[in-house]
Amino acid sequence: MAFSVGLTLYNLGARRLPRLLPGPAAPAVRPPGPLIWLHAPIGDSLPGMAELGRHLTEEDGLAVLLTGPQGAGDGAGDGGAVHSPPPDTPAEARDFLAFWLPDLALFAGGEVRPALLAEAAARKLPCLMVEARAPHLMAGRDGWYPGLMRRALASLAGVHLADATAGRAFRKAGLDPQRMQATGRLEQPALSLPYLEAERAALAGLLAGRPVWLAMAVPQAEESAVIAAHRHALALSHRLLLILVPQDPARAEALARRMEADEGWHVARRSAEQEPDPQVEVFIPDQPGEAGLWYRLAPVTYLGGSLAGTGCIADPMEPASTGSAILFGPRTGAHAGAYARLGSALAARMVASAPDLALALADLLSPDRAARQAHAAWEVVSDGAEVTQALLTDIRRLLDRSR
Repeated sequence: MAFSVGLTLYNLGARRLPRLLPGPAAPAVRPPGPLIWLHAPIGDSLPGMAELGRHLTEEDGLAVLLTGPQGAGDGAGDGGAVHSPPPDTPAEARDFLAFWLPDLALFAGGEVRPALLAEAAARKLPCLMVEARAPHLMAGRDGWYPGLMRRALASLAGVHLADATAGRAFRKAGLDPQRMQATGRLEQPALSLPYLEAERAALAGLLAGRPVWLAMAVPQAEESAVIAAHRHALALSHRLLLILVPQDPARAEALARRMEADEGWHVARRSAEQEPDPQVEVFIPDQPGEAGLWYRLAPVTYLGGSLAGTGCIADPMEPASTGSAILFGPRTGAHAGAYARLGSALAARMVASAPDLALALADLLSPDRAARQAHAAWEVVSDGAEVTQALLTDIRRLLDRSR
């Protein structure tokens, strides 16, 4: 009865929102055969769910419906198009499930949709929560509804927790501990940036064991901080090379002139067909599409936009996947989730200011420290594979049971 009262109050508070079907975001015909619905309520969970969808499609031949937040775009890698989920009202949930007829539904994060879960329970549609962090109602729908959260969670077939902290949150919300398991975060799509191996080998031979660090996608507002950090580090390692990739390639010539005039450094530019010869202290690649090459040459990478810019520009999982230790500022931009994972594993180091960047860089000039941090970053990139495989086993078990 408590659940009925809570759900009734919740539904009464819902606003009628525009209907999803048969709008342009949905195809005219449901794909044939079994279909798995994957929902990522926040952008941070979208890549992992898209990668899960790829496994389901390629390994099991299943159709996948991937839904995500507004503005997520029309694609998510190999996971397929990203559609809009229904508003959480009984009528919208009923229409959505009647149209798509999913055989299984998975929700990432911790967002709880009581109206949809009630309709799923009525249809005997099994639902899982994955990468679960803390249970919460949708934004704008929060409030106190007697018994609602406890009974909504009880309708789930299982909860795969992101970490131990999430387990405490779900127990506090009333979920039976036997219905949850600590698995971790899902596998992310492979970040294999293009590069030419012959060119990498030639440049590595030219560098001849020199210590190297990379400042990637540096906005004009951070150029002084990067220059100061390099100046400080050069005093400790006179053969150190900085590979400085400006956010705006048009800044390369002026930036080179500034460092030559103010610092007395030898600067080479990629677009001028110059090379990082032994006397060169700063090398400026000012041609697009070569990030994969520079990440593979630099044991340490600072990611621009995160210190004085509007937010980190590059995805930190890109250097992490190539074995580069990562430095970043407090402005993580669209990559907050990735930085949280790397930071908790001691796989990336945050710097709060230009002096902090100089000190952190000097510390990572020690090859063993940079190697430890880079190895930790690689483990973060690769550790989701086991989680995804465990989840795939659970999905197959539920599908076999429902047939």
